[in-house]
Amino acid sequence: MGGRVDESCVLVDGPWTHRFVGANGSRFHVVEAGTGPLVLFLHGFPEFWWAWHDVLPRIADAGFRAAAIDLRGYGASDKPPRGYDGYTMAADVTGLIRALGERNATIVGAGAGGMIGWAAAAFHPKLVNRLVVLGAAHPLRLRAALFADPRGQFAASSAVLRFQVPRYEHVLTRDDAAMVGELMTNWTSPQWRETPDFKDYVARCREAMQIPQAAFCALEAYRWVFRSALRLQGYRFVKLMQKPLVTPTLQLHGGLDTATLPRTAQGSGRYVLAPYEWRLIPDVGHFLHQEATDVVTGEVLRWLKTN
Repeated sequence: MGGRVDESCVLVDGPWTHRFVGANGSRFHVVEAGTGPLVLFLHGFPEFWWAWHDVLPRIADAGFRAAAIDLRGYGASDKPPRGYDGYTMAADVTGLIRALGERNATIVGAGAGGMIGWAAAAFHPKLVNRLVVLGAAHPLRLRAALFADPRGQFAASSAVLRFQVPRYEHVLTRDDAAMVGELMTNWTSPQWRETPDFKDYVARCREAMQIPQAAFCALEAYRWVFRSALRLQGYRFVKLMQKPLVTPTLQLHGGLDTATLPRTAQGSGRYVLAPYEWRLIPDVGHFLHQEATDVVTGEVLRWLKTN
């Protein structure tokens, strides 16, 4: 990998178009394909829009406008020093729906992107007509599990807890972002870990994390979660998230997910008033959009066509 990395490493050619869209005061890198109702894909940590490169063309071919973004601070999107709180990142997503000329969209979010999906649907219900969450508990379920399940979710979150250390981004990016590879190896299933696809994916994610400021921005979102727990802003966020979702929600989770444990995620349905389904996908880890692309694509299409 060596040498200096810049944003051009995420501008990968394919059956899609790259564009830059202004929303909520920042500029976002959007990769889109197809026409029809908008489906907006949100990647997790430590990924970038490429998380969806297999899914995007398939959703487009099925008659939808499929758009994957680099979240604030990632890939080729803007990397402002602030704005990594739950409110702003939810507003990024709903602002993008409007900026893309749509009145509403289906949100598909994985990992940290799934957490943003939960918040966007809670805060802006008119803009999110359906939600698909992969590998992410409802934020209040995660919060409860960190306190109530010390040997389980708290232990599973130990890597993320280390992100609180100041300047930890330098540890994350050391040796061509070797730690990104270690985290992804720990969070994925043994079967996928042995494949060339996994090695290629890790290499791309390691490279993208070395884009200047990306690692700092990625960690800021995690730092906000913990900092805000002790502040009024965090209290307000919790109060707002207690309002049940009126968006039909499909929750997919890998049976072998070691980042967000299945038992942590499973109780999330209590926060959804609308139609809700939980599906555990066995033998799959945290990156189910990569590990079980066919299953995930099929489930997303099914959810788009029901309710």
